[in-house]
Order: sequence, then structure tokens, then C-alpha cells
Amino acid sequence: MDQSKEPDTLTHSAMKAFRTLTSCALKALLTLTYSALKAFRNCRRMYDLRYNRGLVPLDDDDSLALGAMFHACLERWYKRAADAPLDQVVAEILDFIDGSYPDRLTDDRQRKNWHLARAMFLAYIKKYPSEDFNIVAVEQEFNVPIVNPDTDCASRTFIMRGKADAVVVKDGQYFILEHKTASAIDGGYIERLPMDFQVTLYSDYIGRDMNIKVAGVIYNVVAKAQIKQGKGETEEEFEDRKAALLAKSKTGKTTASRKMAESDEDFQERLAAKYREDGMFHRELLYFYADQFAALHSEVWELTQQLLLARRTGRWYQNPDFCFHFNRPCAYFPICRSGENPNVIENLFRVAPQHPELGETAPADAPVF
Repeated sequence: MDQSKEPDTLTHSAMKAFRTLTSCALKALLTLTYSALKAFRNCRRMYDLRYNRGLVPLDDDDSLALGAMFHACLERWYKRAADAPLDQVVAEILDFIDGSYPDRLTDDRQRKNWHLARAMFLAYIKKYPSEDFNIVAVEQEFNVPIVNPDTDCASRTFIMRGKADAVVVKDGQYFILEHKTASAIDGGYIERLPMDFQVTLYSDYIGRDMNIKVAGVIYNVVAKAQIKQGKGETEEEFEDRKAALLAKSKTGKTTASRKMAESDEDFQERLAAKYREDGMFHRELLYFYADQFAALHSEVWELTQQLLLARRTGRWYQNPDFCFHFNRPCAYFPICRSGENPNVIENLFRVAPQHPELGETAPADAPVF
């Protein structure tokens, strides 16, 4: 790659609006993120519960937790010093994974995610030992005004914030590098990528914040292996199985032996073999078309106006069509089904920071209702 070629830069009316705001005014604005906008679009009741009241389920979503762990591993990998010995970097990241699952010997969920995180990371650095792009920034935050596309005036209520996985330069152009984990990387998954509202939003606001032109996105997709560690059987289970086999045996004998639990070492070898199969990794480069950001500006502005109306009226309408959108209940379904029963909220939910991806923390003594 010719690194002497400078990527295109971008000047935008939004940046003019941004620079006219004082630091005090910026602090007074309410933060909006992609996650918040997505919640509001999907169900206003969900937005109210999550972002106005700060409620989250006590039990974290397992798939989201694994995705966050893998993102953290790649953050450390791409932030490594150029002269750092690779063996040392890998050892430190594996230590980080180990430290994140301190109860893995007794907690089945921690054990499962520990295995997957290690296997995914080790397979990833073997799959991509070198890159055809240069890293510009990792976990790049943006803090940019939301601008009315008709007047070029910045919102006096909201500001858009977020954090992109990475900004890279490839063939003289800027791209967002977006890490994704998926249960399966099939044709349907790939077909949906061009409709990814999050990456379009991030690319536009990163471009404004860094004063660059983002040409597109590089999707960096890793599958989550679905194989499970063999648990073996208890002595009681073995005796029951042995008795059943003897009952069917014409000789009254059986060579059956007790199935022992699969060792961590053997399971890691099976996972490594799985990640050598085709279809466990995928990269997709997509370019943005000319009017894509203009459409985004109009949509985001319209959403902020609807959000302002909901705040003024206190009407956070429920969207019943979203209750089982992913073939499972929405995280807030117990609250809605119970008519916001305080006991349900107190026993199943806790107060969390509104935007933890930005490093926010929740008040230690915040009540749940």
C-alpha cells in the first residue's frame, strides 16, 4: 500500500456548528447513542425503561457478553505496540481472558465463554497474522452535534456520542473496521450487512469528528462455535445406562464404561479444529453511496423530534410486535407483562449506567423503582 497518499478529508457544516458550542453547552446536552436510538425505534417503552430509568436485567445476555469479551481482546491486539514481542502480547491477552472468568471451574456459563473467547482469539490471530490496512485509531470515540439537515442548526437538546471499533486506512481511503460475532455466517447474514444502520451512523459521525471522509466499512465477522464440551456422566447415570444395556443383552454382559468429562485441553483442540473450517471467519468491504449519509441525517433528526415529543408528553408507547422479535421474549417483557409490578422490577432488574460503552457508571445507591 502506498502510504504516501493522503486519504480524502471532509469539511462539514456540522463541524462549524460543533465549534460554536461552548464546553459548558456541550456538557448540558443529553447523550444519544446508536443503542439508544435503536431502542427508541424498536419500542418506546423499552427506551423509557432502559434509558430514562436505567433498568437492565440481572442476568446478562450470554451472547452479548461473549461479543463484548472478544471485542476487548481485539482492542488489546490492535493497540499493541509495534515493537512488542507477539508471544508476550498473546500471553497478556490470554491472561486477561482468564482473569475475566474467575469462577469458570464451578460456573458452567463462565466456563463455556472462557473456552470460546480463548479459541476465537487464538484462531483469529492465526487467520489474520498480518493486515492489508493500517490502524489509525482503536475504540475511537466521537462527540458530535446532531444537525437539522434543512437548517444546518445543531440540536439544543441532544448530542451524538459513540465509539467505533477501529478506524483504518486502506488503499489511501479511510474505513471503519467493525468487529462482529455471529452464531452463523450465512448468506442471509451477509445480505443484511448493507442495511446496517449502526455502521452508517458511526462512519458519518466519526468522519465529522475527525474531519475525514469515511469511504466505507470493513466488516470483520467471527462465528461463535456451537460445539459443546463433553460433560461425561455421573456414577448414577452410568449405572442406569449400564442396567439398561444389560437388560437388552442376550449374554447378560456389557463392555460399557463410564463416559468421562472432556478435558479442557481436548475441548480446546476440538475448538481449534472447528475454527480451521471454512465459514468461521468472514470479511466484507462495503462502500457508502452518495446519498446514504443525507438519508441518515434526516432519519436521525426525525427520531430526535419524536423523542422530544415523547419526553414532553410522557407517552412511551409499547410496540407489541417487538416483544418476541428474536423468537424469544424481550428483556423487558416481564415488566410489561406484569403491569410494571414493583416486585418484578426489584427481583429481576438492576440500575445500570445509561451508556456503559462510553465508560459511564451508575449511582451506587440508585433505586430500581
